Amino acid sequence: MHTTNSIYLFAADAILLIHFLFVAFVVFGLVAIYIGHGLSWVWIRNFWFRIVHLVCIAIVVVQSWIGVLCPLTIWEMRLREKAGEDSYTGAFIQHWLQRILYYEAPDWVFLLVYTVFGIIVIASWFIVRPIRKRTQK
Repeated sequence: MHTTNSIYLFAADAILLIHFLFVAFVVFGLVAIYIGHGLSWVWIRNFWFRIVHLVCIAIVVVQSWIGVLCPLTIWEMRLREKAGEDSYTGAFIQHWLQRILYYEAPDWVFLLVYTVFGIIVIASWFIVRPIRKRTQK
């Protein structure tokens, strides 16, 4: 394999890892919020953790509603193509669910899942209220 191809492939794999960590943060962050509420974990009420979590799922929901692929998916696919590898079409989660779980569904199913997940994240703001500590002057 040519050195340039190796660099492109390494960069594509790095983006894949970042994308995986993003998805894990969104999914397991929500799980932690609800479990942490039941177990009285204080950190799950941290305002900055919660706002970043909310913004992350909001980005996913908005992108799915307007029909835009995630930039991480686009960059990964382009880098794989430059490395001479086969790329994939469609969204990151849809591709990997099909590949790992052999699960296929129409695009509207993923749109619905992302939207419902986003609603559950918003509900968590009311069920498990974040706390924003004020600094004293």
